[in-house]
Parts: sequence; structure tokens; C-alpha cells
Amino acid sequence: MKIYIDGKYYAEKAAKISVFDHGLLYGDGVFEGIRAYNHRIFKLEEHIARLYDSAKAILLEIPMSPTRLMRAVSRTCWLNRVRDGYIRLVVTRGFGNLGLNPFNCKRPTIVIIAGKIELYPPRMYRRGLDMITVPTARMPPSALNPAIKSLNYLNNVLAKIEAIRGGVLEAVMLNTQGYVAECTGDNLFIVHGGQIFTPPISAGALRGITRQVVIELAREHLGVEVQESNLTRHDIFTADECFLTGTGAEIIPGVKLDGRVIGTGKPGEITRRLMRAFRDLTMQEGYPIRP
Repeated sequence: MKIYIDGKYYAEKAAKISVFDHGLLYGDGVFEGIRAYNHRIFKLEEHIARLYDSAKAILLEIPMSPTRLMRAVSRTCWLNRVRDGYIRLVVTRGFGNLGLNPFNCKRPTIVIIAGKIELYPPRMYRRGLDMITVPTARMPPSALNPAIKSLNYLNNVLAKIEAIRGGVLEAVMLNTQGYVAECTGDNLFIVHGGQIFTPPISAGALRGITRQVVIELAREHLGVEVQESNLTRHDIFTADECFLTGTGAEIIPGVKLDGRVIGTGKPGEITRRLMRAFRDLTMQEGYPIRP
């Protein structure tokens, strides 16, 4: 595997950054997870735009233009012979000292890894996920806005630990008001009465790119209305269907929450139609992988 670090490529074992990098010391940085399908990088422009938005929000100036960065992502995929894969693009505050002051870091560090990812076993896409609600609340926007895709993911990691300790692979996180925010790394949708509902960004949900793709697919290809609405656990318990979306997860059904079966306990018709539509779209669109 060839890994991009600040304009150069390194073998996996030689790919290193300083222990004084503030991304390691303080989680000070931003990232994107991106998918490649059929020799194309899906929604690359949108991912890059979100990366720059996240960086702007934390006063981190990325030392490359968006165009150059997209080319670097594409070349990294090409060097690693990626046809269908996963890309992790990371920008840290860079090398500094042991103090918290980010302005002591002279230049950000840029890392691009192109490989594979499997968040859930393939059978879960056919059968659906069991989930639990965890006590760890989603961090409120007043503390760390979820629109910033930062390297500080400990809030999500704690929820993931609680899910696994609870015997499942995924958890629903509530916000401090008790409304559904998102899952540990995915946006959440429910289907009720032929309509689709999802928590608003203001509830603590990430501005998911796959989330937006699914909203557009539902409206334009399925003719199903999507509403952003505050949701409670009760809304999930009584839903006809439930599914999660994310770059790594793609679209995966949720069939049980806290011991309550959702709908029939199997992936629903609207969920399955969206999964097919999403798969078709990913095979057709994207930024070409090239040297």
C-alpha cells in the first residue's frame, strides 16, 4: 500500500507522522471518509467541499487547493489499484509542541489512505441490524458542532463501546434533549405511513453526504417524501422501517432497537428499493481514478 503524506508516497510500514503532531496529541484536525466504486470516486467534490468547510470552522488552512487535493486523492487510488474501495483523507494541525496553542503549528499535515473497509458483515445488509440506545449522549452543537467532521471522535467511540458491550454492532445516540441524533457513525432514517423521516442537523446529526444522496433518491426516484423531524425512541419502535446511512456503511437496515422489533423485523420495501437505487447510482457517477 502507498500512503500519501504531504506530497510524497510511502510504503505502509514507512508511513509516519511526528508524535508532536496535534492531530495525535489533541485530536486537532479534520477528515473525510470517501468511497470508490467502479474506478470512480463517489461524490468526491462534495467530500472535499465538506473538508474545507470543517477546516474553516476550526481556523485550519489547508495548504492545497481543492482541485489539487482531488487529484492527489485520485492518484493515491490509482497507485493502490483501487477499483472499489475506501479512502481516508486526514488533515491535522501539524507538528507543534506540547502546548495546546494551535498557532505554534507551522504547517498542517495531509494524509491520504486508499484501501478497504467493512463496517458490518455482509449478512447484516440482508437481515438488518439489532441496535440499542446507549447512555452516552451526542455532543451538543454548542460544545462541538457535528457539522465539523473533526478527528475528535471519542464521543462516538464511547457509544460504540457501549453497543458492543451490549451485544450489538450499532447504537442509537440521543442528544441532551432526549431526541435521536444519529448512530455511532451513521445517520438514521425511519419509514412511517409511506413517508421517510430523519433527525434534523440541529438535533446533532452529521451533515451526511450519503444522507443527502438518499434524500434525493427517495424524492426523485421513488417519489417518497422525506421530512426532517425530531424523533424519539418511540418513533423508531413504532416505525414501519428503519435504516442507517453513511459513506462506510452505505445503506443498511435496522430491524430491532432495545429489544423492540421494528416493522416486520426484516428489511422493508422502501429500504430495499433505496439500497438498489443507491447501488445503481454509485456504478454510474464519480470522479475518475487516474494517475
